[in-house]
Amino acid sequence: MQQLNEFVVSINDALTGYILIIALFGAGIWFSFRLKFIQVRGFGEGMRRTFGGLFGKKGEAGKDGMSSFQALATAIAAQVGTGNIAGAATAIAVGGPGAIFWMWIAAFLGMATIYCEALMAQKYKQVSKDGTVTGGPVYYIRAAFPNGFGKVLAAIFAVLIVFALGFMGNAVQSNSIAASFHTAFGIPQIATGIVVAVMAVFVFSGGMKRIAKVTETIVPIMAALYIVGALIVIIANIEALPGVIRDIFVGAFNPAAVAGGAMGATIKLAVQKGVGRGLFSNEAGMGSTPHAHAVAKVNHPVEQGFVAMIGVFIDTFIVLNLTAFVILTTGSRATGLTGAELSQYAFSSLFGKAGDIFIAICMFFFAFSTIVGWYFFGEANIRYLFGPKAIKFYIPLVCLCVVAGSLGEVNLVWNMADCFNSMMVVPNIIGLLALSKVIQNVHNDYFKTHTLGKKKNK
Repeated sequence: MQQLNEFVVSINDALTGYILIIALFGAGIWFSFRLKFIQVRGFGEGMRRTFGGLFGKKGEAGKDGMSSFQALATAIAAQVGTGNIAGAATAIAVGGPGAIFWMWIAAFLGMATIYCEALMAQKYKQVSKDGTVTGGPVYYIRAAFPNGFGKVLAAIFAVLIVFALGFMGNAVQSNSIAASFHTAFGIPQIATGIVVAVMAVFVFSGGMKRIAKVTETIVPIMAALYIVGALIVIIANIEALPGVIRDIFVGAFNPAAVAGGAMGATIKLAVQKGVGRGLFSNEAGMGSTPHAHAVAKVNHPVEQGFVAMIGVFIDTFIVLNLTAFVILTTGSRATGLTGAELSQYAFSSLFGKAGDIFIAICMFFFAFSTIVGWYFFGEANIRYLFGPKAIKFYIPLVCLCVVAGSLGEVNLVWNMADCFNSMMVVPNIIGLLALSKVIQNVHNDYFKTHTLGKKKNK
């Protein structure tokens, strides 16, 4: 098992050391400049549409798609998962406080990338004979390369995402729920895994309608719960906040200079962990969330692009930041713990045993909603590869991974998930870059008749 873990780590190092950073940063910079930093100019419009959907009239999801807010909720359900609690903690433990800075940079650039993903997912979405709407990178990758290469690249992506999210990714989510419940309540991990799998089957079997209903209900509750709890801890340790902010910026470029810096800490390690865990958290450029944004009922692809950017903002600049500040302001990094255990320790420093329980509850909401979202993304690719009849085999396989993941060794599970996530980026980014002109045309088409916040008069 140790040898397998070391082998997987070596692949991750090769991917995150060079390929992933170049692909994500390169694409983010390219699209940011090409679209005149739409993540800044369109931020207000994205917030208006997001919160208008949250407090406005809720649409009814069905096989013909879901509302813009339901699509965002499904995307956020996948984005705001264990990466925000366990992943952020691991990044800090290994890469130091500076890893958080690189998560910020990756997220800022990623907002432009995910905008493009949503545009292309909307433009190339498919409607089957029975009226079922589906979409995702496989369709825009094929459109980018309308030949044999496009088919091969799309098939590679589809296989990777099924393994990355549907199988290995959901094993990670189950692992984190089971570990946190064992710490908080002493419940055997296998028991937690079985219960989560049974709940998952109930949601999966309800199709797009039930998935949308679950995510639009859970996401606002879980976000509010975690934000309030984290703010209480940070405010209780507010005197440490200036030093924490300093450590994040100093540690980004000189990790060894930060007090308590890990042995052998380097800028490369801070960047690797920041970008790697950031990708696992906000999923910008990974090609996962376009499956949700593709089925949104909007008048123009750009409208969903605005909303998609807010998903990255909520995930990284709010939820993930809160985890980082809780860990760093409480000084919990010095314990040597990692993953969810580090986050639980940080909350317990103020709340005692209630901190373990709080994280366990948050972990359940975060991870279970991610299992639902990732199942949905994987299902779209199972349909693409094998047709709708294959779904009846996909559901039990996902549930088997959920149960098995609850017993897995956490480092190996995380590292394998990271490996598949990283490999997904390559075909997705290749497809987006090849469609740069199409993205620009769709973007420009919207702004011919609209200014930010209102429609132009003809």
